Order: sequence, then C-alpha cells, then structure tokens
Amino acid sequence: IMVALNHNPAQSREAKLDEVREQLNAQVEKLVTGEDWKRALSFAAKFRSRSVNNSWLIFAQHQAAWEAGKVPEPMPTYVAGFRQWEQLGRHVEKGQKGYAILAPVIGKFASKTPANPMSWRRLAPREAPQPGEKVKSEMVGAKVAYVFDISQTTGLDVPLPPSPQLLAGEAPAGLREGLIRQVEEAGFTFMPVPHEGMIHGANGITQFDDRQVAVRTNMDDAAQVKTLVHELAHVKMHGPDQVEARQHRGIGEVEAESVALMVGAAHGMDTSAYTIPYVSGWAMAADGKNPIQIVQATAERVRKVALEILDQLDTVQISDGTPPGLTRGHPERTTARQAERRTPARPAARKPSQPARSAASVRGL
Repeated sequence: IMVALNHNPAQSREAKLDEVREQLNAQVEKLVTGEDWKRALSFAAKFRSRSVNNSWLIFAQHQAAWEAGKVPEPMPTYVAGFRQWEQLGRHVEKGQKGYAILAPVIGKFASKTPANPMSWRRLAPREAPQPGEKVKSEMVGAKVAYVFDISQTTGLDVPLPPSPQLLAGEAPAGLREGLIRQVEEAGFTFMPVPHEGMIHGANGITQFDDRQVAVRTNMDDAAQVKTLVHELAHVKMHGPDQVEARQHRGIGEVEAESVALMVGAAHGMDTSAYTIPYVSGWAMAADGKNPIQIVQATAERVRKVALEILDQLDTVQISDGTPPGLTRGHPERTTARQAERRTPARPAARKPSQPARSAASVRGL
C-alpha cells in the first residue's frame, strides 16, 4: 500500500498520521498464522534499527512499489531519509515516492525541582532553560517521515558489509560462546545435557528456582544454538516477576521462539525449521484487549530483547537496514514536499504446540 501524498497545506498532520496508522493496522491484521508471523519477524530482523511497526510499513510500501514497477526487487535492502542519502553522495530519482513511517516528536522540559513531577514545564522551540533548571527530553507525539530504499537512488557506490555464510546445521562462529556468557551474566548456570530425557523431553529448559539453563546436545549445532537463544529469551522476559507475560497461555513461548528467530535471522541462519505457535489464537483470547495492539506490543518487545542480545555479541551479523557509513543520530527530517522528487531523471541502480509452564521453570521448544 503506497501512501498517496497530498501537498495541500490544509491537510493536517493528524490526517497523515491516521492514514499511516490505518495502513499499519491492515498489515498487522495479516499476521494470523505462525508462518505469517515468522516471515514478518524475519524481515524485521533485517531492519532491526527501525521499530517493528516501521519495518512493517517499509515492507508493505516497498512491495507496492515493486508491483507498480517502481523498484527492481521485491525486498528492500537499505533505507534512509532524503537528506541522509545526500550525505552518502546519493540522490533520489525523479518520480520515486518515499515510504511513510512514524517518527517521534521530541519535546524538551525544564525544572528547578526535578524530584517533583508536577514542576516540569515544556520549553518552547529555541527557548533556553533558566539558570539552575534541569532539562530532559521526552517523546510527546508522532509525525509522518519518509524514507527511501537504495534502489530508489543513484550516486556513489555504497560498500556492502560482509554477510555470514553458513552450512546447513552449522552455528555462526562465536555465537554459542556469546550466548552462554549472557546466560551466566544473568546469574544462571548453563548445563548441556546429552539427551532430552533429562529435561522432560524438551530441547531446552530454564529453571528459575535453581537458576539453571539446560540444552540437549543430541541436536545439530544450529538447533542447539537456536534453543539456547530461546532459553536466554525466557531468562530475560519470563521470570516469576513478569506477571503480564504469564497472563495469556502461549505468549511466553511465542515471545521466546520469536527472539530466537530474530537472532538467528540476524546471523543468516536458516529459520525454515523454526516453529512458532499460532499467533492470533492467544491475541484473540486476551479479554478486553485489541488483538492488533497485542501483536504490535509483543513484536516490539521481542525486537528489543533480540537487539539487547545481538548488541552484546561479537559475531558477524547481517545489515540492520541502515546504509553503511550513515549514523542515525536523529529521526528523519524529510518533509512532505521532499517525499516526491522533481529533479531530472537518473539511471536506476539495481541493488543488490504450547507447553505448560510454571513460575519455576520454562521449557523450550
């Protein structure tokens, strides 16, 4: 779905936001099966520098652009804002439309008594704080910003970073050791076991009472590492104090396996054998909650934990969707007028089951 741009200045920011949010909801509503969820998270892993919502918006709009013949490949690779591409020596081609995403609006607040939550006042644009005031920044809203895929631009070559190359059943170098280190840093003991009979028939199990993580070793290397990520996700997300995650049957297993999928995908691992429970089932069963909001909240929670794990690994990982050489220090500032270029045309560049759980233990898939 390509967002149609209206250059009428009377169109409000709120109307644009509503249009993008409706598009996002339509995309999320498609995530009704484990297979759909798996594909969506695999894509999000490749664009993990963006929120899950924005990665899904980019995917939907790029697909529409490809179907319309505007881009050469069905999958986006690197995306950036209009000015950010210019910083890298590339320019958006004539007729290319930006992909609308949700960008935060940040407000600055000042207070002389920061311990009093009622004392903070919002600073006007360019207003300086008074002497003795503390300043903080907070998100106060959202706006529509626009990004472009590299295939919508021409200019200087962008050097591509190396991607992991794995054989079937092989785990990436250093991944197992890095995951075990994170398990131990969380205060758990890692315990490899020779067969599933020692852990109640599971591939892995996390014991919160004994502070142990066990993974069976009679699987191939990649399966062991995937299970280890799954158990590490349980450690980080599903302790006895995580009441919300335990309110809906199956949500913990969906989250843990989804983290494993994203970490694996970020290392180029084949995720075809991953099993994700039926997503819409637990979302629909949540009393008084919007299934779309549950799916979105869970996906973003999964992304944050996956990023936390990935950031602590010294391994070769695939790109996160940010063009090499670009540092994203602030949200895209592309205006609506910049979302469709009107410069002379340039040649197109072709680029590249839910097991029972208790508060004491969590079994892995």
